[in-house]
Amino acid sequence: MAKNGKLNNGDWRKATGKIDYCMTNDYMFRMVLQSNNTVLKGLISSMMHVALNDIENVEIVNPIELGKHIDDKDFILDVKVMLNDNTIINLEMQVTNYNNWTNRSLSYLCRAFDNVQKGEDYNSAIPVTHIGFLDYDLFPKELEFYSKYMLRNVKSGKIYNDKFCLCVLSLNQIKLATKEDKKWHIDEWARLFKATTWEELKMIAEKDQVYSEAANSIYLQNSDETVRAMCEARQEAIFHEQYVQKQLKELKEARDEAIFHEQYVQKQLKELKEDREEAILNEQHMQKQLNEKDALIAKLQAEIDSLKKKEE
Repeated sequence: MAKNGKLNNGDWRKATGKIDYCMTNDYMFRMVLQSNNTVLKGLISSMMHVALNDIENVEIVNPIELGKHIDDKDFILDVKVMLNDNTIINLEMQVTNYNNWTNRSLSYLCRAFDNVQKGEDYNSAIPVTHIGFLDYDLFPKELEFYSKYMLRNVKSGKIYNDKFCLCVLSLNQIKLATKEDKKWHIDEWARLFKATTWEELKMIAEKDQVYSEAANSIYLQNSDETVRAMCEARQEAIFHEQYVQKQLKELKEARDEAIFHEQYVQKQLKELKEDREEAILNEQHMQKQLNEKDALIAKLQAEIDSLKKKEE
């Protein structure tokens, strides 16, 4: 049953209003890709820059059981895909910035790259790519829509190993899509993922059959009560985590402000101490000068008294 939007008679083309659970929900993201190989194939084609005709098969090698309880401690919603039986691709949707993406994605990539069986030559390692779909800016000072990272020599730029690759799609930077990105329709996929109403989704679906397939899958998954329950659980978990992250940020800002204030107070106390010590030194110096003057006066007085006695 729809919460905000309206689902009509099993036909996504007649649905209106808000999409309850769009593709930025990581459970919806996984279920759509797991339930529709055409959509999965189309997405892989765009993200990997591989022509559809060159894709013989794509298979999710870590499917999940519909409705299985999700425990964040041991249940990950990344989608591990085998392309043409010779390339591993890890897909992950992430809308909350936990400030650990670079380490997290690298950890996933390394695990996937460790695919050489015992006794086999290391040259038999299957190429791996980790693609993160992030609804936030990974590097705010270096904004980019679709970025690719590889191991390179820091001086010459020579690639160390072309079987090891990290990609990041910033869903909120579609405006920065390059000609290459648009050639492979990566910008359209980003719009599809970000679509929050059926009207938006229909406009995208009109452009290509694969987007129409995606829209239909999103509709079917939104119509499934079990999927909806899991999506809602994920959404609540995300909202809670975002709240926790916000609280932690505010606590950190308060702590930083307290530290800054303490440093300011300590600086002021140090300056006061230095001023006091300088004042004491000045006072001691002045007292020394006064003592010297008193001694000189006493000496002169003694000499005057001595002269008076001689005159008498």
